Amino acid sequence: MGMRGKLLLLILLLVAPLAFGAEPVQAQNAPPEQVILYIFWGDGCPHCRAERAFLAELVVDYPQIVVRDYEVYYNEVNRLYLSQMLAEHGLEPSGVPTTFIHDRYWIGFSENVARQIEETVITCLEMACTDPGVGVVPMDAQPEPEIAAADTNTALSPVENTIALPLIGVINLDNLSLGVSTALISFVDGFNPCSLWVLSLLLGLVIHSGSRRKIVIVGLTFLTVTSAVYILFIVGLFSVFSFVGFMGWIQVGVALLALAFALINIKDYFWYKKGVSLTIADKHKPKIYRDMRGLLVGDKSTPALIAATAVMALGITLVELPCTSGLPVLWTNLIAAHEVTALNFVLLLGLYMLIFLADELIVFVSVVFTLKASKFEEKQGRLLKLIGGMVMLVLAIVLLIDPAIMNNIVSSLLVFGVAFIAAAVILVLHRRILPHYGIYIGTETLTDKTSKSH
Repeated sequence: MGMRGKLLLLILLLVAPLAFGAEPVQAQNAPPEQVILYIFWGDGCPHCRAERAFLAELVVDYPQIVVRDYEVYYNEVNRLYLSQMLAEHGLEPSGVPTTFIHDRYWIGFSENVARQIEETVITCLEMACTDPGVGVVPMDAQPEPEIAAADTNTALSPVENTIALPLIGVINLDNLSLGVSTALISFVDGFNPCSLWVLSLLLGLVIHSGSRRKIVIVGLTFLTVTSAVYILFIVGLFSVFSFVGFMGWIQVGVALLALAFALINIKDYFWYKKGVSLTIADKHKPKIYRDMRGLLVGDKSTPALIAATAVMALGITLVELPCTSGLPVLWTNLIAAHEVTALNFVLLLGLYMLIFLADELIVFVSVVFTLKASKFEEKQGRLLKLIGGMVMLVLAIVLLIDPAIMNNIVSSLLVFGVAFIAAAVILVLHRRILPHYGIYIGTETLTDKTSKSH
């Protein structure tokens, strides 16, 4: 065979595979492109259920996705893996679900997050993406749980609903429902018998001075200091609940504590200050009276009056904190369970304090203009104990069953409606229907008879 023949044979050998549709050997052996996705979730977290159901559908649409699935509420090893992954990305533990793909991560889940995850998957299928868990999560440490299409049948709670309004923009209905819950809880909390008793007593004593200057200074200082302590208390609770959010038993513990507070408050409606009671103990009252009268002694300068009132307010707030802490504990745990952002927490806390202080500000302004203060009586305290106790009872049950119930405005209003209706039913039965048949429960009737005889 001459040189020309050898050249022709070489060309035929190179062109023939292409002419008959043969694939290169390298293409036949190349593995399909994969997208490695890590999800760290908690058993019982509604956001996590929603994302896992979404991933089940996503895997059907994109079979190249490999899901690494880790439950962190009850698995300490998985929590360690999550901490390592977060450290690799320069993050601190803040909530679940937490998702990683390539160099991207998401904390929490919503429709917007779902869209971003799918867009990232598509991008990674078009270009090679690295495994975000390489060198961090040892994949052979445990069997890999499987995200299956059957998970889409899980009963999901609403996670995040948004609407777009002209000129206003996008409104998160999930946060709006938390706003409604915040408003209702803070409204009930604002009518706390302990704080109202202290404020009415304080202003009543100051009125005898006949000085609006003293009333304004004492009232504003007292409200400012007590509010500051309350805010610090709530921020501290939120920090703790956010930090230990991986531990499912914390939520149960808070719910049980709130349940105990609720039962004690309801008991106080029937048997006021009998046995265990969330009221200001009588042993503290003489000192409170002395401190309040001390404000009126002499002609104090404005700085001295502010300082004396601030010290007194701080001491009283610490004494009455057990009486007022039930609803803040419940609300803070509810907010932490929904994994709100720091900005949303600040806004919700601002709403809470604004409504919480509304009734006390009304009392304060009324006293400034009229120089008259109404005495806070036991009968009013009993009523507020009943309403607050019923609200805490219903919220504690919701916290035990599923905090996601509060994700929806209608269900949130229904929860509080049940509490208010239950309180009204007890009130009517106790004060109207049962006495009509000669049935008396508790010590309120005895107290009324004693007061009338005097």
